[in-house]
Amino acid sequence: MSCLLPGMELDRATIGLVAEAERIARQLSVEHVVVASGVPAELLQHATRQADRVVVLPTKEPGDYQIEPCLAALHTVGAELKPRLVLLGQDTYSQEIAPRLAHRLQGCSIGDAQRIEIRDEKIHVTRGVYGGKAIAVVRANVEPAVVWTRSRAFAAEPERSAACQVEHHEGGTDDSSGSEIIERSREAASGVRLEDAQVIVSGGRGLGGPEPFAELGELAKSMKAEVAASRAACDAGWVSPSLQIGQTGKKVAPELYLAIAISGASQHLMGIADAKVVAAINTDADAPIFRHCQFGLVEDFRKVIGPLKEQIEESNG
Repeated sequence: MSCLLPGMELDRATIGLVAEAERIARQLSVEHVVVASGVPAELLQHATRQADRVVVLPTKEPGDYQIEPCLAALHTVGAELKPRLVLLGQDTYSQEIAPRLAHRLQGCSIGDAQRIEIRDEKIHVTRGVYGGKAIAVVRANVEPAVVWTRSRAFAAEPERSAACQVEHHEGGTDDSSGSEIIERSREAASGVRLEDAQVIVSGGRGLGGPEPFAELGELAKSMKAEVAASRAACDAGWVSPSLQIGQTGKKVAPELYLAIAISGASQHLMGIADAKVVAAINTDADAPIFRHCQFGLVEDFRKVIGPLKEQIEESNG
């Protein structure tokens, strides 16, 4: 059973779960379930092209997520299907739900999956450990295994054409939850989500303050990229925490990740482990980032950003 927990849209990483479930389906039967709250028409239409079943939760407003109603709906579906494996995406919702759902289904929970295999009739999950410094293979001795997967670890497949069942979960959020959301604070966002970005320009502690991030923004604009940051830069208050990349931030998988003035701590490297190409600019020739990138330049970023931006703009015509 693969469970997609969308907000207002099904992103590339979420749809990739369907592809992975289809691969595993050669050994296990599979059913794709979408659990969504306050579903707008366009999301419902998209979801029904990807899933076998859509479970709609009643809410006061679109996208109003609360864990208890969602968990109850998944538990109901899971108890009915009695799955051996439940797949969830890599988002705060899935990570919050995974261990609780595993407990209710009397199974086990495994996180940050990079690969899932069925060997000797057992479910084996490959995942990073020690901040990404090593790889472990975990065997699920208790089933179902509720697994949340690394962002974009699995490629998305074309939309499916199978008939979809849409059902509305009984009970409202106020009645079925022991908690109530009394206030929301939404941060204005623009551009592509970092998890979906093809190119990312990221800055670290070595930038020295918030001002250079404006320059990074101009460079990113010329590259049609998104701006991100290390934890040190976010903790210093130079940029929003929503831009943080790393073990305790967002894990990304762009085609190109340009790390500027980032030393490359293991926690940060874990967040970019799935990047196709990593390039780095740093004044410290011994910075760990240089041992994990395909292209590196030992230089002061101030001497590089301007000329690089000019060259890119000239190339773009």
